[in-house]
Amino acid sequence: MMLFVSFSSAPEFEPAKPIVQATLVQLNSKSPATTQTDQSIAGEAQKTAAPQHEAEELKQEQQKQEEQAAEAREERAAEAAAAAAAAREQQQEEAEAQKQEQAEAQKEAEAEKAAEAAEARKADAAKKLAAEEAAKKKAADEAAKKQAAAEAAKKKAADEAKKKAAADAAKKAEADKAAQQRRDAEEAKARALAELLADETQYQQAQADEIGDEVAASFDDLIRRYVSEQWRRPPTARNGMVVEVVVSMLPTGQITDAVVARSSGDAGFDQSAVQAVRNVGRIPEMQQLSRDNPATFDRMYRKRTLRFKPEDLSF
Repeated sequence: MMLFVSFSSAPEFEPAKPIVQATLVQLNSKSPATTQTDQSIAGEAQKTAAPQHEAEELKQEQQKQEEQAAEAREERAAEAAAAAAAAREQQQEEAEAQKQEQAEAQKEAEAEKAAEAAEARKADAAKKLAAEEAAKKKAADEAAKKQAAAEAAKKKAADEAKKKAAADAAKKAEADKAAQQRRDAEEAKARALAELLADETQYQQAQADEIGDEVAASFDDLIRRYVSEQWRRPPTARNGMVVEVVVSMLPTGQITDAVVARSSGDAGFDQSAVQAVRNVGRIPEMQQLSRDNPATFDRMYRKRTLRFKPEDLSF
């Protein structure tokens, strides 16, 4: 026999009712044997009806339990629905409250923004006014500076023109003096030659030396031009400095070495002179001199001492 237990309460059993009801009728006319048979049949019927009654009760109990479970499920569903509705209502209320707070915050932010914009406009106006005043002052200062610079430039140009005129005059006077000294030296040399070279042999040798001096002057000018093209004036160079440089050359005109023989007193200027000579590299015209007159080349240009001056950029 199986028992089903409800989740809500214990089942209440009703009194068993027999499915088959037998009615005993006393028949005076029946025999004792017939009566005994009828009683046996009634007893068997009661035995058969008992299990059927229990099954019916179990079925009814099971149906009742199912109904109670369904009611419990419906009750839980209703409670869940009510809780969900309450949660939605609470969420809606919270959303409304949040929306209201956001609206208030936005209103305050807009008011603050408007106030800041007003302050910014006021500050911009003040800044613009200050900028205009500063621009006017700057324009006035620049005009004054330009005028002062123009006056200073005018004065400087006048001073430089005056200095240049004086320098040109001094240079011309020095050149004229040097030219006169050369003429005097040539005249003295000519007189000395006339006096000392009485015989023809000595006279011819002197003439050759003089020709050699002319050749040397020509090649010295050539070397000056080449070296001047390579020279870069150092910041420390000043007029009046003189450096002597010994230049070594091959018959091909290739410069093999350049060393300072006498310093100007300024290392930067001395080095610029040596570097200018080395940068020349080779003097092609010197090859013709060594080929046409090797003795003159060996005597005068195998090693040549040259003087370098900043003011005329030449040796």
